[in-house]
Amino acid sequence: MWWTDLKAALGQRINLEGIACSVGILSKDKHLAIPHVTVPDIRYIDWAELKKSGFKGVVFDKDNTITAPYSLSLWAPLGSSIEQCKSLFGDNVAVFSNSAGLTEYDPDGEKARALEDAIGINVIRHRVKKPAGSAEEIEQHFGCESSSLVMVGDRPFTDIVYGNRNGFFTILTEPLSLAEEPLVVRQVRHLSNICKLNMQTYKCS
Repeated sequence: MWWTDLKAALGQRINLEGIACSVGILSKDKHLAIPHVTVPDIRYIDWAELKKSGFKGVVFDKDNTITAPYSLSLWAPLGSSIEQCKSLFGDNVAVFSNSAGLTEYDPDGEKARALEDAIGINVIRHRVKKPAGSAEEIEQHFGCESSSLVMVGDRPFTDIVYGNRNGFFTILTEPLSLAEEPLVVRQVRHLSNICKLNMQTYKCS
């Protein structure tokens, strides 16, 4: 048990797959790290407009998107926005996280159940860490194609790359807290900012 917990703690802090992916993205697929929309946090998302536009559901990342890093409770200031989202999309709201619900780090689903109890949103169990993997488990959960879903997350090279690769409408938020993020994650965020700047320069040229 202690080894599983230690592995989970290290794996959540250092996403080696994500770091390797970011190198490839910077070299040849920069567009995949560019979200359709960027907001400070989910309180700035117009859920009614997304619903009106025909989207059928919303998929949230967890850490630094709707919870503080490694927390299993909702970041309190986001409560009203989450409730508005749920009021419009009903049960078609879920969490898809590289911590809670990921088989490698949450094999018995204990973290997923705790999060579900705390925030009242289903946590999708899955086997592959973002940005790798297909949208199969999410599409099975929602009963529709990923093109009808919104992916919301704080990491360009993880949440946004995964979402864009799999056909979601992607929304990037700023991280809720940088206090517990290790140096390597901050460096990857810096790379993503460079990537966004280069893409903006390319579009303007």
